[in-house]
Amino acid sequence: FGRNVLIQYEDFGNLNAYRLLDKYKHVYNMFNDDIQGTAAVVVAGLLTTTRVTKMKLCEYTILFFGAGGAATGVAEMCVREMVEEGLTVEEACAKIYMIDVDGLITKSRMSKLTPRHYPFAKVGDFCTMSFFLNFKHEFLRIPDLQDMEETKDLLQVVKAIKPHALVGASTKGGAFTEEVIKTMAELNERPIIFALSNPTANAECTAEAAIRLTDGKVLFASGSPFENVQYKGKTYKPGQGNNAYIFPGIGLGAVLFRSKHITDKVFLLAAREVSNSVTEKSLEKYSRVYPRLKDIRELSIKIAVIVGKYLYHHNLATLYPEPHDIEMYIRQNIYTADYQETVNRIYDWPAADAKHGYPTPKLERKSMEDE
Repeated sequence: FGRNVLIQYEDFGNLNAYRLLDKYKHVYNMFNDDIQGTAAVVVAGLLTTTRVTKMKLCEYTILFFGAGGAATGVAEMCVREMVEEGLTVEEACAKIYMIDVDGLITKSRMSKLTPRHYPFAKVGDFCTMSFFLNFKHEFLRIPDLQDMEETKDLLQVVKAIKPHALVGASTKGGAFTEEVIKTMAELNERPIIFALSNPTANAECTAEAAIRLTDGKVLFASGSPFENVQYKGKTYKPGQGNNAYIFPGIGLGAVLFRSKHITDKVFLLAAREVSNSVTEKSLEKYSRVYPRLKDIRELSIKIAVIVGKYLYHHNLATLYPEPHDIEMYIRQNIYTADYQETVNRIYDWPAADAKHGYPTPKLERKSMEDE
């Protein structure tokens, strides 16, 4: 198919997913939806919450419950956004905490962690940060800001670090208990709770529980769809952090403009566009942090436009000459499921002629069967 074919892969084990991504993402036209797509859609939701909290993402303290490939991908994308908002890499990493199956990730567990967890372990040792710094192998010293004791108690961690956002990616259904949710509400005027595990049975909490236990203050998103929630006369429409907001637009842009490869910045740009597409009505009236899925086609076109402009600006596109109107080119080439009619339309005999007594033609079966 040639070097410009788009390869999208998912559902690989964490080690293989990252190994293949790190090895080939700067060489071929490829991306991993579990890692990069999930990261972009979660960051999009977090960016939307900043319009309510009146804070920047770089001001958030974020706690991840779950530290697998999806969670670390989101954490790295958060760091990229925070850095673009003015923080250093070290400062951004210091604002992100992670809990895995063995408890809070701390420097005392370094021998059991993967290199991708090192930046978030609050360690004083040197560790590689090549995936953050323009893909060059740089070595940074991560400050020992807080040497917290190992603990598996989520409530204890929440009380200790006072996060603005709690992100669940653990597949542990009900992990966000009543005490955890209420504590988040006590710590924040508008607590941010993302229960991203799916299917629904694995969600860390339900939309109804998050809304009821925070007295409607929560900014909630989920990985599985939840029904609308009625609470104190208001209708809440929980947003679903679905990768479908991200990969169609990125894939469309990458294929149409024949990208050499897809950088992480493309996913960050897509995340911002998803966030910008959330209307004030959706956010204020329904507390929904993602656009309506019915608008996904137009959103994908907007993302593809951004991708196209980025690819040409950074000499990553191989389709030349560059289309004069990128959006028009996309609209002319985007797939549509509509089919042209192949059967002649049938019209009724005009009523006016029928009133004048004109005879209605009779079709003979024999004539209809003639070739």
